[in-house]
Amino acid sequence: MADKKKTKIEKGDSKRVPTGIEGFDELCGGGLLRNRTYLLSGAAGCGKTIFGLQYLYNGITKYGENGIYIATEERPDQVRENVGKFGWDFKALEDDGKLAIIDACSTKIGIPSHEKYVDVRPFDLRSMMDQIIAIQDTIDAKRALVDGTTSIGFYLQDPSKIRVELLKLSTTLEVLGLTALMTCEVADDEASSRFGVETFVTEGTIAMYNKRMENVRVRSIEILKMRGSEHSHNIHPYEITSSGILVHPKEEVY
Repeated sequence: MADKKKTKIEKGDSKRVPTGIEGFDELCGGGLLRNRTYLLSGAAGCGKTIFGLQYLYNGITKYGENGIYIATEERPDQVRENVGKFGWDFKALEDDGKLAIIDACSTKIGIPSHEKYVDVRPFDLRSMMDQIIAIQDTIDAKRALVDGTTSIGFYLQDPSKIRVELLKLSTTLEVLGLTALMTCEVADDEASSRFGVETFVTEGTIAMYNKRMENVRVRSIEILKMRGSEHSHNIHPYEITSSGILVHPKEEVY
């Protein structure tokens, strides 16, 4: 699937990075601003990881922009199996040198890893950033996904340290020319981050909800902040379909 004809990003849109997620780019003027980092927050089960992985997959297969995935909470084998359900062949993209996955999960839980890229010391952000720099140089990546910052925060504990380390990571990604997403798990839909500092080290915040309304749950998405860009200020419904996330930009959730 990686060999399909790609959609060239027009010169006039060079400051925008389209996610390729149907309906979402209409909410923010055509996509994310290039070389910036965005927080993707939400409770468990709302689809943050799917959104982020779809962003990477679309970048490679639709726009010719290679990607880096830093997996802190799932083993890469699990990720490859899960995305296969959407028809996304990550292994083929890795073999073609278009996608790199850093296993930052296995060491944390004390099991061996046979991955090409492994964060050998649990949440050593200096080591992680060195790997990202080396990988970006090797595959000329333009997009990145850090999934997720919550694990890093629990390891660091102190909010002031969390803020400094995530700022270092966010800035490094931007300096390398990567347009990145960082996922963040929240325990309360009213909160936009877990530790109260994540939104301050990123250029924008995208909140995903999975709220119960009577006897059903309704998924919805909201752009809380996007510096330097106009964006929708409404809450819009979305679905998780057999081909990924589908946002309904013309509809609103009340």
